[in-house]
Amino acid sequence: MKVHVLQHVPFEDIGGMADWLARQGAEIGYTRFYENAELPDPTGLDLVIAMGGPMSVNDEAELPWLVAEKAFVRSVVSRSVPMLGVCLGAQLIASALGARVYRNPVKEIGWFPVRAANVAADVFQFPAEARVFHWHGETFDLPEGAVRLARSAVCENQAFQLGRNVVGLQFHLETTQESAEDMLEHGRAELVDAPYIQDAATVQAEPAATYIANNALMARLLAYLTGRA
Repeated sequence: MKVHVLQHVPFEDIGGMADWLARQGAEIGYTRFYENAELPDPTGLDLVIAMGGPMSVNDEAELPWLVAEKAFVRSVVSRSVPMLGVCLGAQLIASALGARVYRNPVKEIGWFPVRAANVAADVFQFPAEARVFHWHGETFDLPEGAVRLARSAVCENQAFQLGRNVVGLQFHLETTQESAEDMLEHGRAELVDAPYIQDAATVQAEPAATYIANNALMARLLAYLTGRA
């Protein structure tokens, strides 16, 4: 199983996905845009994972590698290669496919619920409600042909599916206690007093069971995308 990860900052890696990928014997390649922007030929890939980051997909003038990355995403989708986008990664898929990405009315940072949308049986099924980790200030319109999978109280498009094997998540099911600490360390300045922004102590107090449930849901999603369910 050949997997390629698009990583935008050192502190947002694949987290809890690593365990599931290891069980599949996956060979994992990386494009780390903070080091280089070399992208592979998508032919022969079994899964592409686009991770998060604090930049905006609209920052093409300041970050010109975004242009090439979006072209790569379009190539992956057109070849029907399974793809998962997480937070910025979901916004990249949306933008690459012509949808608008813009500032959400409020930031969501911390542990807040998402609720499953009413969807047909032939797409990925989220639980009716799940408590998940958020760290985003932007949102997106759905790409043409995409189906909304989940929403939250302050963000209508929390997850979407396009076709059989492309899914974008605004939230972070891959989060581990270690990766949450990394994000807190690098994003502490964003933890201002606001209704949907938790302080560091609240984030850190989340019980281990929540991480386990989130990682298990991510494993189920990866199995679904790659046909290994």
